[in-house]
Amino acid sequence: MGVFTLTVNGGAGVVVGQEQPAATAGATAKTEKPASEIGIGYLRAYAPQLTLSLLDQPPGDNGIAGAKVAIDDNNTTGKFLNQHFRLDIAEIKPSDDPVAAFNELVAKGNRYIVADLSAKQLLAIADLARDKGVLIFNIGASDDSLREEDCRINVFHVAPTRSMLADGLAQYLMWKRWPKWVLIYGSHDNDHLYADALRRAADRFGAEIVAEKEFKDTGTARRTDTGVTQIQKQISTFTQGFPEYDVMLVADESEVFGTYVPFRTWMPRPVAGTAGLVPSSWHPASEQWAGIQMQSRFLKITGRRMLSRDMEAWTAVRTIGEAATRAKGTDFETIDAYLRSDKFSVAAFKGQKLTFRPWNLQLRQPIFLGDDRSVISTSPQEGYLHQVSELDTLGVDQPETKCTLK
Repeated sequence: MGVFTLTVNGGAGVVVGQEQPAATAGATAKTEKPASEIGIGYLRAYAPQLTLSLLDQPPGDNGIAGAKVAIDDNNTTGKFLNQHFRLDIAEIKPSDDPVAAFNELVAKGNRYIVADLSAKQLLAIADLARDKGVLIFNIGASDDSLREEDCRINVFHVAPTRSMLADGLAQYLMWKRWPKWVLIYGSHDNDHLYADALRRAADRFGAEIVAEKEFKDTGTARRTDTGVTQIQKQISTFTQGFPEYDVMLVADESEVFGTYVPFRTWMPRPVAGTAGLVPSSWHPASEQWAGIQMQSRFLKITGRRMLSRDMEAWTAVRTIGEAATRAKGTDFETIDAYLRSDKFSVAAFKGQKLTFRPWNLQLRQPIFLGDDRSVISTSPQEGYLHQVSELDTLGVDQPETKCTLK
């Protein structure tokens, strides 16, 4: 656990050797008004993650680095309004109960918590946070249920939902006129949720899933128990026998087999989903909309490229800073009211200002589509129109919502 702060000192200096006027000699220097402090807590569930590719292993400070950069950005702007932002970090294990760590952050005066937690962990603190007058900014859980039947009035969602990711991918595939899909998915719960989002996207945008197949996790050691030759044969055999299709969709959030699918399918077809062409909230190669400036600054500060979790954490912290700056107030009620108002928006290097959906507090945002080298496209795609915002073509729209904020 650590605390990261940036202190801004001001005031005029005294020129050495210059004689002071008699009227001011010996006078006490004017004392500046202390800066108003805003405490932001960062609570994350973390353990080193095993991935199929060594290149996919996230850095240990994934997310935290983005929050630190955003704190610096908040303080750069806040000094002109005599505002000071502080970041407190608490870390638990993915299997831990988050309540004790949450209470510790709140006891330090943090009324805004950036939560990099599972859906179960987030729900464990959501009502407690509401009772304590604390806002949570979810950057870790993509479950649609958190924005729908399990929504809370004090939980803002910066991470996109699975349905937003799937819709962004589906729009591009339909724009390419690749409407026939085969869906292969893992056997874990999160894999099933991602597959559900892809099925929903197919129905929504007129695609057809011509076949489905589940890849069972047999509990092997993933990398070490397979070998290139065996993988080559296994994936080819697994993807054999499907009817004619345009794209193979992969739903493997659990990192059991998805990385092995591209270029190993029985039929020569593109792969998309959690492997191949992947939808995400950010891409480390994004250059448009001043993204190159953000990327360069992040690289200079952290020594690495900015990942999606970093951008989500950065956006969450900047959301608080933007509300405090625009509302010109640091008290909780002022910031909370501004976040919920029509005046609020935040710029996040994605081509347009981002706002929260008032019916479920999900951040509207474009979805990047890319491989491991570059951004291929960005959704919403051209031609997908909406009466309020084209960004509302991604994910659950207001007429569909099951959320009742309370």
